[in-house]
Amino acid sequence: MCAAFGARVEEPEALDGAVAWRCGEIVLKPAANTAEAAWVAQTLDVLEPDDVRISRPVRSTDGRWVVSGWSASRDVMGRPEPRHDEVVAMSLRLHAASRYVARPRFLQLRQDIYALADRMAWGEEDYVLPQEKGGRLYDVLAGSRRQVQLQPQVVHGDLFGNVLFAGDASPGVIDFNAYWRPAEWAAAVVVVDSLAWGGADPAIVERWSHLTDWPQALLRALLFRLSVHALHPRSNAKTLTGLERASQMVLEVL
Repeated sequence: MCAAFGARVEEPEALDGAVAWRCGEIVLKPAANTAEAAWVAQTLDVLEPDDVRISRPVRSTDGRWVVSGWSASRDVMGRPEPRHDEVVAMSLRLHAASRYVARPRFLQLRQDIYALADRMAWGEEDYVLPQEKGGRLYDVLAGSRRQVQLQPQVVHGDLFGNVLFAGDASPGVIDFNAYWRPAEWAAAVVVVDSLAWGGADPAIVERWSHLTDWPQALLRALLFRLSVHALHPRSNAKTLTGLERASQMVLEVL
């Protein structure tokens, strides 16, 4: 498969912590949804955010973005680091560029747990969540939702852990998990994830409070993560601890 994308490496190297393989300067990843993988490649090929390194897609030798269920992109140097505010700032720059991208059709067709959790968080779909895996906390918090003035656009909804740092270089973004939600929500997901699993300073909540409808963006980000947790087959009451901690900090600004 390396050869299909022009890489002259006989033995690909498995990457730690990811379902991906490095072939020289190219990274191969399985593409579960061909239409989505092709859209991501086409979008990242032309996206030009300020001060952000992007893992640029690579075409196959015959010009395709996806070959036999695989896609490829340029390797981005770096590793995830607990530079949480920098990830939030990068998120805003990235989405300033992606706000011109049209809504992809595949988003309306998605039926995975992340799509369901997203719709639940925004009050667009109802589902009974397991109480012991986050459903109880979700039910308590959902009543605090209020109308917002935020505008939806194409955003990367899973930046925590998908931003790489290499010294003073611009942060590098890998993958693009597309959602049609406000840029403020995508930033709030980073904050909730950082509080729950990244050991972030609780003051990060206040540092970004100048963003429009910030308390409600945080609430929807928290509801989204609680829903994902409750729906995920490998989660349990013990793995809920981080989100319970994050919820305490979000409640203080509601």
